[in-house]
Amino acid sequence: MRCAVGCGHMHQGADEGYGIDAVRGDAAHPVSQGLACARGLRESKAPDGEWLTRPMVRSDGELRQTQWDVALARAVEGLQAVHQQDPDSVAVLGSGQQTNEAAYALGKVARGGFGTTNYDANTTLCMASAVTAYYQAFGSDAPPCTYADISDADRHVVWGANPAVAHPVMFRWIQQSADEDGVEIIVVDPVRSETAENSEHHVAPDPGKDLALARAVLARIVETGRVDREFVAEATAGFEDLLATLPDATDAAAEAGVEMAEVDLLADAMDQQALIYWGMGINQHVQGTETARALIDLTLATGNLRPGGGPFSLTGQANSMGTRICSSKGSWPGQRAFEDPDHRRLVADHWDVPVDRLPDDTGPGPVGMLEGEPDAVWAVATNPVAGMPEADSVRETLEDAFVVVQDAFHTETTEIADVVLPAATWGESDGTTTNMERTISRVRSATDLPSGVRPDLDIIATIGSRLFPGLFERTSPDPSAVFDEFTALTEGTVADCSGITYERLDDIHAVRWPAPDEDSAGGYRYYDDESWSFPTPSGRAQFSTGRQGSLPEPTDDDYPLTLTTAREADGYNTGVRSRGGEAGPLVARIHPETVAEHSGLVTDDRLTVETRRGSATVDIDRDEGVPRGMVWLPIHHPATNRLTLSDRDPQSDEPNFKQCAARLVAAEAELPPATAD
Repeated sequence: MRCAVGCGHMHQGADEGYGIDAVRGDAAHPVSQGLACARGLRESKAPDGEWLTRPMVRSDGELRQTQWDVALARAVEGLQAVHQQDPDSVAVLGSGQQTNEAAYALGKVARGGFGTTNYDANTTLCMASAVTAYYQAFGSDAPPCTYADISDADRHVVWGANPAVAHPVMFRWIQQSADEDGVEIIVVDPVRSETAENSEHHVAPDPGKDLALARAVLARIVETGRVDREFVAEATAGFEDLLATLPDATDAAAEAGVEMAEVDLLADAMDQQALIYWGMGINQHVQGTETARALIDLTLATGNLRPGGGPFSLTGQANSMGTRICSSKGSWPGQRAFEDPDHRRLVADHWDVPVDRLPDDTGPGPVGMLEGEPDAVWAVATNPVAGMPEADSVRETLEDAFVVVQDAFHTETTEIADVVLPAATWGESDGTTTNMERTISRVRSATDLPSGVRPDLDIIATIGSRLFPGLFERTSPDPSAVFDEFTALTEGTVADCSGITYERLDDIHAVRWPAPDEDSAGGYRYYDDESWSFPTPSGRAQFSTGRQGSLPEPTDDDYPLTLTTAREADGYNTGVRSRGGEAGPLVARIHPETVAEHSGLVTDDRLTVETRRGSATVDIDRDEGVPRGMVWLPIHHPATNRLTLSDRDPQSDEPNFKQCAARLVAAEAELPPATAD
């Protein structure tokens, strides 16, 4: 699996030595039933990235290959020295590219060993706004919808997402549903994306104005008398407060930059059995949580919270959902509340550590962590030098810290590490993973590992055991034992996985949580037999009152263009599997008229994109699907985030990757080195 759809793959190991000879979809897997996308197959069999095959330690300014015992000793020594001075001077960055077991173990070391607040599982860069919105609206981070709802929907509203590129197997299901008479796809995106090209309708709001548009749609639903008053009265709270803050539909549409006919199109869609999908275009915004809440409000106001409809956030990384329920990032395992003293005591007892060692807040997220200039950073399966906003500033911070990088591939972050620990990847690891619809699947190794590579879980437990004796029973724990430890902590919670075992997964391949016993599996959440139940204090779903605010960095005379970022079809995360050892040219999609307005600056079809944080020279792709006045850059390229903005959503701490002010200058211009403000 490569993204959070969670497709089942069959890997065939090499007859001799190690490696993957062949990959195909697993027809027996209940999620994908044999379907697979080209990227998933290619990146499993023959990734273009530069493999890490030996541990390395920096000596005399150079990374040099060494033995595992030397590299581990150096990592432990450096982390221990910083931890003894101040636990919060140690920052730990995990990833949705780990198995559930590795993510759980890393969280255990970060929270129960180091006791640091400066820990994140990388989800704050992509999913935190959706997570926060789900918690606020429903009392739990459990997407109500499942893939089974796709075929039952009459309207598929894809808002700020591009599943044709990011989740192609899932988009195939959406298209199959839309082949039925009367079923339509509506895409909301400033850019005419690949998904928009394959839909009946495309609504293009101004960049960053999705909250205004969502409020315009709800206002139109209210003024035309289409609220499901029975559902609202029976299952929700806060609707009157929302009404008191709801803008005029026409005014909100104007603020969003759309016509009222497009507002009516979306309002009419909510009269149907409608699924609203959203992605990074919503989450990666300073009002990401409020905008996700507004999309949820649309489903609540129209009673679209039952099978075949509802709010469905599209998770990005392969195991982002797994890190959300097991890694102790934003909640203790099983979504146990971080601040609840009873839950803290239970976790401390389960881990056999002093309860006062556990941090009392979840931390500032990765941007805040690195802004705090930690003295040591342990990065696991993540590439902050390329993946964080204001990347030049991130590089400077890491260059001043003791950095341990644990990864399968060479990255921009391994280049500046003090210790590099080569880790196994998918097809080489045993464990489990969790997809965006809450389904847990087994993953197994199909090939032997080269002698210089170890599984993530083994590396984490070894370092954790040396730093904090007794934290793990074994330095090389069996993944099934770690999974059982995790599921035991979830018993009785809203994310109960205690009925899931390796034996059960071996038998039926995948189980959706909550699964409190061996015969149960989760379905549509919060709804059962025409009744609704929510784990909120009132037992009701909660409406919100957010309204569109200003962008953190609007365009002006000096920077008159809007820069945005998104995924490409052949890349994911920071693209280390797909772009090989060299990043290649950065290609910017720009409307032909915008290019023409800057024609005097173009040399050999190249320009330089400049923001207040940095600059990057780009090859020009003239694309009429990109609005005039916008520059579109791929999020995977390591140069892109030298330009992006680190302003964050105050509720979720998720950065505003999607809109910032930019300008175009001549490619041959002599520009000073880019630095953060």
